[in-house]
Amino acid sequence: MSMFLKLAFLFFMGSIAGWVIELFFRKFFSDSNPEKKWINPGFCTGPYLPLYGVGLCAMYLIASLENYDLITNPFWNKIALFAFMALCMTGLEYIAGIISLKIFKVRLWDYSNNKGNIQGIICPLFSFFWAVLGAIYYFLIHPHILDAIIWLSENLAFSFVVGMFFGVFIIDVVHSGQLVAKFKKFAEEYEVVVRHEQVKSRIRARYNDNPKKYRFFRPFKSDKSLLEHLKEMSNEFEEKKKKNKK
Repeated sequence: MSMFLKLAFLFFMGSIAGWVIELFFRKFFSDSNPEKKWINPGFCTGPYLPLYGVGLCAMYLIASLENYDLITNPFWNKIALFAFMALCMTGLEYIAGIISLKIFKVRLWDYSNNKGNIQGIICPLFSFFWAVLGAIYYFLIHPHILDAIIWLSENLAFSFVVGMFFGVFIIDVVHSGQLVAKFKKFAEEYEVVVRHEQVKSRIRARYNDNPKKYRFFRPFKSDKSLLEHLKEMSNEFEEKKKKNKK
C-alpha cells in the first residue's frame, strides 16, 4: 500500500478525532466559552479539524523514527521522541496561526493570557500538552494506528470512503474560505483583527432563548448578516476603548 494512501487515511481519522477532542474541550474547559455551550470548533463547517489530521500524520511518521535507534538509551530515546513531537506540533500550530493572522487577518485561537506566549499563537503550556498528547499517542494510539493501516491494506474498498471524505472536505474548505474572505475584507477596511471564536460565540449567544434555531454546523448563519455582527462587535470594542481611556 502506498504511503500516500496511508497518510490520506490518517488525515481522515485525525481530522475527525481532533474535532471531537476540541468539541469537548471547548464545552467543558475553554475560557472563551464561559456559558459552556456546544460550539462547532474550527473554521470548517463539517466535523473535522485539518490541523489534527496533519498532526496525526506527523506523529505517525515521527514514531517510526524510533526504529532507527538514534539514541541508544531507551528512556532518553522516548523523551527525545515526545519532545520532537511537541516541537513539530507547536511548529504546525504556529504556521497555521501566523498564516491566518497575517494573511487573512483572522485569529483562530488566542493564547495571549498564557505565560511565554508568542503572538498569542503558541505558548509553553500548550507545547507541554502536545508532548503529553504525543506520549499518549505513542503508548495508547500508535499500536492501534498500525493495526488500522493493516486493516486498510486488507480492505482497500474503504479507500472509497476516504475519497468521499476528501471530496466533501474540499467543498467545505472552499465554502469556509469564502467566509474567511469576508473576515479579511472587513478586517482590512476597519484595520482590525477578527477573532473567529468570539464571532462564533456571539452568534451562538443570540439563540440562548431559542436554541432550536441555532445551526450547529452553520455557526455563522443567523437572522443578521455576518457583516452586521462584525460591525456591532467593532463598535462595542471601540466604546470599551473610549471608556477605558476615561
